[in-house]
Amino acid sequence: MDVWYVVVVVSVLSTAVILPCLSDPSDEACLTHLSKSLEDPNKSLQNWKEPNFVNPCNGSTSNLQGATCNNGRIYRLSLNNLSLRGTISPFLSNCTNLQALDLSSNLLTGPIPPDLQSLVNLAVLNLSSNRLQGEIPPQLALCAYLNIIDLHDNSLTGPIPQQLGLLVRLSAFDVSNNHLSGPIPASLANRSGNLPRFNASSFDGNKDLYGYPLAPLKSKGLSVLSIVGIGLGSGFASLVLSFTGVCIWLKVTERKTVLEEGKISQLMPDY
Repeated sequence: MDVWYVVVVVSVLSTAVILPCLSDPSDEACLTHLSKSLEDPNKSLQNWKEPNFVNPCNGSTSNLQGATCNNGRIYRLSLNNLSLRGTISPFLSNCTNLQALDLSSNLLTGPIPPDLQSLVNLAVLNLSSNRLQGEIPPQLALCAYLNIIDLHDNSLTGPIPQQLGLLVRLSAFDVSNNHLSGPIPASLANRSGNLPRFNASSFDGNKDLYGYPLAPLKSKGLSVLSIVGIGLGSGFASLVLSFTGVCIWLKVTERKTVLEEGKISQLMPDY
């Protein structure tokens, strides 16, 4: 009985040691598809090869450049400033333990995948200084732990989703220098209570974006006073011209009358 108990204990302990080192199929799919969606012209990610995706984490360490592990799962990806091209794989959503994603300062194109909503533990999202297009997905509001959203210096279009104002942990937000349009949601610009507020620098560089805290848009046309002034001026000018015309007409008529009277007086017989 004692021997059997020892065998069971050893077996359980062995399993406990081995399990954290086993590959997580979600992380494996996440990294495999991400590597296929990226182009690496400078060969910065030399160890991002198929065999290494099978077991990307060894406890708290990773054999992949830019990847950090925690309890055998990928929890941070920092692939910034590597001149990477390509697109952001929607399969990133499989890295469900991911807490920080930094793909900034690359040459990435395409949209921000709405699938990132599955990253429920994500706290930092930095996709700045790329060439990303399309709209900001409102689904990001489902990442309730988001603390930082940095999307500046891209080519994003459309409005800023109002839903992002529901992120109560959001303390840094930057969408400057894009092609965004429409009003700035009050839930982001004029937050109540102890929620952090974001100043104009978070929204600058979007010519069709308006509202607080940005300065009022400058009028592209004539102001109301200018239009009224022009109207009054043209009306006064018309009045002067009309008056001058009437005066000239009266003068000419008077001259003709005098001439006619002279002719008539010459034709009248003397009595």
